[in-house]
Formats: sequence, C-alpha cells, structure tokens
Amino acid sequence: MGSWQLKLDGRPLAVGLRQQRVIAALALLGARSRHALANLLWPDSSETQAAGNLRASLFHITHKLPALICLSSDCLLLEPSVEVDFHRIRWLIADIQDTGNLAAPDSAYVLHHADLLPGWYDDWVIFEQERLQQLRLDGLEALAGYFLQVGSTGRALEAALAATAIEPLRESAQLILLQCHLQAGNNVSAMQSFHEFRGRLNRELGVRPSSLFAEVMEALRPAQAPSAQPPPRSRSTF
Repeated sequence: MGSWQLKLDGRPLAVGLRQQRVIAALALLGARSRHALANLLWPDSSETQAAGNLRASLFHITHKLPALICLSSDCLLLEPSVEVDFHRIRWLIADIQDTGNLAAPDSAYVLHHADLLPGWYDDWVIFEQERLQQLRLDGLEALAGYFLQVGSTGRALEAALAATAIEPLRESAQLILLQCHLQAGNNVSAMQSFHEFRGRLNRELGVRPSSLFAEVMEALRPAQAPSAQPPPRSRSTF
C-alpha cells in the first residue's frame, strides 16, 4: 500500500525490480504455477524467455530471502509467515461491511490512503488496483452509513469525504456526503457540495445528477411564505 516495500523485523530490504514483481504477484494472487506466473509477468516474451526470467528471479530471491517463497516442483507461493498489507485491507473492509461498530477508529484514514502499487501499470496490477478501489469505496460508504445511524456525524463525514476524494463522480458517495452535512446542520456546506458535484458532472460527462438527489436536496429548499390574504371589505351599516 502506497509503495512496494519488503521488511524483515521492521527493517526494509533491498529487492530488485524483477524480484519485486514476482513477490507482488504471489502476494496479491496467491499460489501460481511456474508456467502461469512466467506468462503473467512477461506476456510479451516467448515461453522459453519468460521461463528463464522467472528462474533467474527465483534464484536471486531464494538466495537473498530464503524464508520468503515456498518452492515445489511446479507451484509457487509465499511462506505462510509472510504478512501482506493488501490482505489486511481486505479483512478490514469485510469487518466494516459485516460489523461496522467493530471498525478501528482510523479505518477511514487507512482506506483513504490504501493505494495499491501506485506507478505500476502491468495489466494484472491495474485489474487488482481497480478491484481494490471499488472495495475501498464500498467500505468507506458502509462506514459513513453506520456512523450516520449512530449519530457520529464527524466520523461519518470523514469517511464520506474520503470516498468522494477517491472517486469524485460516484453518486452514492456524494449522496452520503450530503446526508452527513444535513445531519450536522451544515446546510450551506451541503448546498456547496451539491453544486460542485453537479458542475463537475456537467463538465466531465455532460450529464446531470440522478433523481436520487431530489429528495435529499428537498430539505434545503426554503419554505414558501403563505400567500397574503386580501383584507376583508368593510361594510357600512345604515
């Protein structure tokens, strides 16, 4: 998360770029055959060249980091003792969605900053980046919704702001953000957020917010003053 790093007892270890890719693939995807892993990491190379690249990378890893990868005749996987922050994020999101009240106090901050391997553009990495981003957004929205229900508006707002920062055009996140502002009594902030979102949608996609926003924004409409009644006509009595 944030950048590639391998630590042993809290101490960062230097690892070559090819070896980083091998370790990252096993960390994210789990056990893989040598043939599948070689083709995944070197898709533009011949099978012979890809297999050679993998053998060379495994040689460096097993000699410098002997307790990292479990080797068998064909299957490769990380040793069970290796901890991977990617999986801790997945478990955190599952806990939030299942039991929001058990979420750690800094959950919104952790999910906001849990960018997976930024700067890596391999197809298999991009797929995992997009999948994790969707899970992060789901987790943040679930977190915001839970805190709204229990009246913890500040923590709900933190989670909603984190979600809209990750994906500003996501309507479900923007809706929760508006609800947070309204529950906190910040009507002006709610109006500003809505107008910023509507303007961005128009500029980038040429569309308007969905009808889901109408009910939420109804609370911001000023109450109409009752229409003035004409004064009663005076009558002269004779």
